[in-house]
Amino acid sequence: MGCLTLGTGYHSSIFLILQRAEDPALDVKLTSDYVKALLQVLELAGIDAESLWEQGRSFYSDLAVSGEVPEEPVVSKSSGLLFEKRLIERHISDYGKCPITGEPLTMDDIVPINSGKIVKPRPVQAASIPGMLGMFQIEWDGLMLSNFALEQQLHTARQELSHALYQHDAACRVIARLKKERDEARALLTQAERQIPMSVSVPDAANAAALSNGKRALEDDQMGPDGKRIRPGISSSIISELTDCNAVLSQQRKKRQIPATLAPIDAVERYTQLTVNPLHRTNKPGILSMDILHSKDIIATAGVDANVVIFDRPSGQVVSTLSGHSKKVTSVKFAAEGELVVTGSADKTVRLWQGSEGGSFECKHILKDHTAEVQAVTVHATNNYFVTASFDSTWCFYDLASGLCLTQVEDTSEASEGYTSAAFHPDGLILGTGTAGSIVKIWDVKSQANVARFDGHVGAINAISFSENGYFLATAAQDGVKLWDLRRLKNFRTFTPYDENTPTQSVEFDHSGNYLALGGSDIRVYQAANVKSEWNCIKTFPDLSGTGKATCVKFGPDAKYIAVGSMDRNLRIFGLPEEDGGPSES
Repeated sequence: MGCLTLGTGYHSSIFLILQRAEDPALDVKLTSDYVKALLQVLELAGIDAESLWEQGRSFYSDLAVSGEVPEEPVVSKSSGLLFEKRLIERHISDYGKCPITGEPLTMDDIVPINSGKIVKPRPVQAASIPGMLGMFQIEWDGLMLSNFALEQQLHTARQELSHALYQHDAACRVIARLKKERDEARALLTQAERQIPMSVSVPDAANAAALSNGKRALEDDQMGPDGKRIRPGISSSIISELTDCNAVLSQQRKKRQIPATLAPIDAVERYTQLTVNPLHRTNKPGILSMDILHSKDIIATAGVDANVVIFDRPSGQVVSTLSGHSKKVTSVKFAAEGELVVTGSADKTVRLWQGSEGGSFECKHILKDHTAEVQAVTVHATNNYFVTASFDSTWCFYDLASGLCLTQVEDTSEASEGYTSAAFHPDGLILGTGTAGSIVKIWDVKSQANVARFDGHVGAINAISFSENGYFLATAAQDGVKLWDLRRLKNFRTFTPYDENTPTQSVEFDHSGNYLALGGSDIRVYQAANVKSEWNCIKTFPDLSGTGKATCVKFGPDAKYIAVGSMDRNLRIFGLPEEDGGPSES
């Protein structure tokens, strides 16, 4: 049999086989016949198995210590064993002997081995395809985890950037609003300083200072312990002014006679529709409130389209359109002989409009004291003050010239549910308010105390109107119209013109107190009488708008015509034709 020779590259593999055969702790089980056959092969190859075993132990001694091929190999002079330098240094410093033979060993006995620096030897686990696949899997998992972490950081950075941009935008808006309010306050300060008289009494000095600071003087720095704004209040001088006005008007009323120019009953019975005036937008139709300036015979209408239209009735022309509110305008009133117009809106604001010689109007003040829809505005007989009523269950008393809220009165009763209507008594010391909770309340303006309360209606109080004689109050709601005697604080008459599903939207006395008009699914005019006499319906106008909602009714000067606003955007004028003695038109 020829001599079998094996390359030196197989020595390490044969050593591993012998090692596994020797080590019973390893999982690989090699039979004794397999080992004997291997030893016979080694003998035929001329290889000493014992010598190969010692060489393998020397070469793989480092595997016994670290389990890996050494990166910086060194060899022991005494035993010829191969070690990793950093590991054998640590072992010698700790124990002072060889980790394999147990013989004494120092670093002087260690000789470094020069190896190639170009290619780093692969670890044993990378020498097979499964090992390489495992390493690739580990590297791929690490790459994916790193990518996921980067995506999380990117998402967080985007969120922080978006939040910062929103904060910047909000800050810019707040700054712009504050600048606008500052400019308004400065303008009001300048105007108030010109209007306040030089001689200011000592008790009223605080109020005068508040007026001079404009409508927002107390908002920023004078807050009560409950977090509400501190108002300057109705001063003693204002109360004196209101009282003097009441005395003059009461005295005049006693001497007043029915004017000879007042339209007689037979004329009212013959009233027909004279004109139809489309004043508001077609896409948002509806007139919600109206006022007539008798001295100039001009009409202001408040619309769902958020505009107020000033209409010259004799010429049939629109004089001006007041635009500025962002939602529907719920109430409008003339003041100061038509030089000012006061409007309340569902956008929670009240606006004062200053008229000019050309007939146009410019917004003078924007008042933001209410926190809900403003439902009514009413001007005091002095033409120096006005009141607003809102769904927020408060009414505010304002100075007309400066736009300053002197006091804000809150209705804390549970039955209030917010105000829906308001009107001054002709004498000016009494204020009437209607609520969404079907209650009518009477207030003493001087003390801001609730002095009377009328129950009995069903549904919200849509409108209230005081008679010019000062004795009667008419209120309109879901169940019709009730008349109240202010002297006895009792209801003395009730009109139910419509069915229970059709509310009465408006009610109005004429300036003489001789006629009462109400509007709902039609328009009806009653002859006013006293408590004991019958109030007869003298004229009924059909609802020509087709909407079934006559939202506002007003008498013209001397009741020569009746103006009606409804939900079809048209202002209708009812009266006698000019040839029959009706109102003249140019």
